[in-house]
Amino acid sequence: MADIDLSQIPFWALPQAERADAFRRLRRLDRPVFVKENKVPFVGHGPGYYALVRHADVSEASRNAGIFSSEPTANSIVDMPRWMAVYFGSMINMDDPRHARLRRIVSRAFTPRILSKMEEDLQRAATRIVDEAIAEGPGDFVTQIAARLPVQVICDMMGIPPKFHDRVLRATNIILGNADPEYTGIEPEFKRWNVARGLVKLMNAGRSLNHLAARLGRARRGNSTGDLTSLLVNGEESLTPQELGSFFILLVVAGSETTRNAISHGLKLLTDHPEQRELLLSDFEGRIGGAVEEIIRYSTPVIQFRRTLTRDHTMNGMDYRKGDKVLLFYNSANRDEAVFTDPDAFDITRHPNPHVGFGGPGPHYCLGAHLARREITVMFRELFTRLPEIRSTGEPDYLLSNFINGIKHLPYAT
Repeated sequence: MADIDLSQIPFWALPQAERADAFRRLRRLDRPVFVKENKVPFVGHGPGYYALVRHADVSEASRNAGIFSSEPTANSIVDMPRWMAVYFGSMINMDDPRHARLRRIVSRAFTPRILSKMEEDLQRAATRIVDEAIAEGPGDFVTQIAARLPVQVICDMMGIPPKFHDRVLRATNIILGNADPEYTGIEPEFKRWNVARGLVKLMNAGRSLNHLAARLGRARRGNSTGDLTSLLVNGEESLTPQELGSFFILLVVAGSETTRNAISHGLKLLTDHPEQRELLLSDFEGRIGGAVEEIIRYSTPVIQFRRTLTRDHTMNGMDYRKGDKVLLFYNSANRDEAVFTDPDAFDITRHPNPHVGFGGPGPHYCLGAHLARREITVMFRELFTRLPEIRSTGEPDYLLSNFINGIKHLPYAT
């Protein structure tokens, strides 16, 4: 459709309802649309990509990782050059066997035993954040509450000292808000010098996080302190300094942003739908699980990932060629009328709820999904126990991004 250009920044600045309507129109087409790529200075570009917007297509492509490859990159529409991949070339940009090896190593951090031990740490962090928010008084829900829990949890997991937490948060904002003027200081018009300056800031942020993790890894190698970094750099299978740096960027960016934005969207949704809020609070423990899943489905914090065809393939009547790029639009799949009854309704009792908010089925399903669910649950339990009247009081200030459905600021009251 000529009036829907998913490659252009102005599309992603449209109100959320208009974008949802555009994806609804795309789902009604007989086949996926082909979208031309923007040319990125110092990086280059390809001819474009097919937009997969239906739940069936996103799910099938996710399952068939041998055909729909995460290499050379999954988190960038353009092919990532070596000078970027050194910081951002994590395991989400790999296929087996490299992906399987790294996932096997880092999965040590996400075993049921480890996650169970983290429950008390999560509760302490949530309590401390709410204590400080009460002392400060209502203001910005994102900066005071939602953004703080996941960064604290992940930094504590890795053994990053508290003095570096703000540095980690600033770098994360730049990496995922690379098109947003608030985080980069650069106007979003797609001009060569704007893109180039944005790339410089992106690289500096990646380098900062990479060096922080690498320095910690050197200190922990042969000198374990029981944190996740120690676990990853010691033992028969361990991460190299470059792998550790890239994993930390993946963990802090993907892990913190999904949780942070789910919590922010959750407060807004529960404010806008008071009947759902009342339903949740009438049986919090019985309904919070369904509420978390519906918040993730409805808001879909991660909008899309890329795949590249390894061979010619026909899927749902569409012929693809080796080398074709496709983008898996999770936000659209999560509103697919063929799968979800009344998909634009926010319903915490929705069942079943086969959303793809943590990625589609297959080897790249989010490794930290269970941790994210626990963080969201713990934070809302703390908030609604101690601040039962908490609510948003205005419209969110959304992140300008085609990758993350983020909320930068959200006014609230108690």
